[in-house]
Amino acid sequence: MLALFHPVLRFMRGWRYARVSLTQEHVTPAAKRPSALLLLRMLMPMLMPMLIPMLMSLALLPVARANPPAFAEVRPSTPRTFPRDFGSHPEFRTEWWYVTGWLNTPENKPLGFQVTFFRSATDHDAGNPSRFAPRQLIVAHAALSDPDIGKLVHDQKIARAGFGLAQASEITTDVRLYQWMMQRQTDGRYVVKLPARSFTLSLTLTPTQPLMLQGEAGYSRKGAQASQASYYYSEPHLKVTGTVARNGASMTVNGTAWLDHEWSTAVLDPRAVGWDWVGANLDDGSALMAFRMRSVEGTALRQHAALRSRDGKVHQYRDADIRFTPLRRWRSPRTGASYPVGMQIDTGDGKDKLQWTLHPLHDDQELDSRQSTGAVYWEGAVRVLRNGQPAGRGYFEMTGYLKALKL
Repeated sequence: MLALFHPVLRFMRGWRYARVSLTQEHVTPAAKRPSALLLLRMLMPMLMPMLIPMLMSLALLPVARANPPAFAEVRPSTPRTFPRDFGSHPEFRTEWWYVTGWLNTPENKPLGFQVTFFRSATDHDAGNPSRFAPRQLIVAHAALSDPDIGKLVHDQKIARAGFGLAQASEITTDVRLYQWMMQRQTDGRYVVKLPARSFTLSLTLTPTQPLMLQGEAGYSRKGAQASQASYYYSEPHLKVTGTVARNGASMTVNGTAWLDHEWSTAVLDPRAVGWDWVGANLDDGSALMAFRMRSVEGTALRQHAALRSRDGKVHQYRDADIRFTPLRRWRSPRTGASYPVGMQIDTGDGKDKLQWTLHPLHDDQELDSRQSTGAVYWEGAVRVLRNGQPAGRGYFEMTGYLKALKL
């Protein structure tokens, strides 16, 4: 749903950013005199716990800026225009393209998948003509959710835009980070090529329904102030075909996906610690989106939900007509964060009231992105019930459960 950025990224925005790739290497007994670079790589796991707090402290220092960039604000009166809005919007601070879905294997076993590309503008001097100036950062997350494994398998990358290594086109959806890419074709299909560490996704996403503009014609309010909002549209019910490769073997898959594209400059209310969000493709062809922005006490600061029927009619639910109720929690054995992986969402009132229940494909779908955006969050495939009956499948995202999210 939203970009998950940490103070470390704010440090990158104000200082020259250089990518460092750390790998583990096995030293054989014959290597009696390892190189200085190899020694550094061996020491990095011990040094990182000391370096990260130092970097975060530096992030709080004032940065001299000759000409800091002025970012655009989200305004409710600005209409969405396509095909331009399929591309990136570098005049805004943050942007993300987010695809989640369910896949079926040849053995008819379910897999969940997530592919997210983030673009983040920095506070670097806007007047600096150098091609090396880190004006934009590109970050990507990828994950597979397999009940047979029982935990999320994921990977992440980060680099500054430029030099043919990372980009986010302004013309259409065309985001790339090294060998990872997601590109929209002229016929509306999306092609995803993503060779991660332990799996490779090669997928084609084909639209079957029109765009779903969220909020007020694509203006999605997230806080008390009008500027605390994003421009936001979705593409539900994308037909997925392609392959997933793991452990040296490739298999053909098919399924259904949901795509979100959002961009903003100021999203969070200062009192917000995180959010809960769900996007669900329902079996009758309808689509459900719901979110709440949470306070430190766990209360909702802002909520919204939208239900679009198969024939395109959209029902928007007001803040007062939405209620999130945790049903069951799961505690991560790695981070100690406790997530309400079973959730009930009530929308509407009276005879129009609907009760949505979310059940995870499996509990451990926590994604630790501290090597890129710095956040730890739960992002998982869920089955959806409507008034107690099976209704569809989707993805559920929960942030701010380990610590307050900072954008």
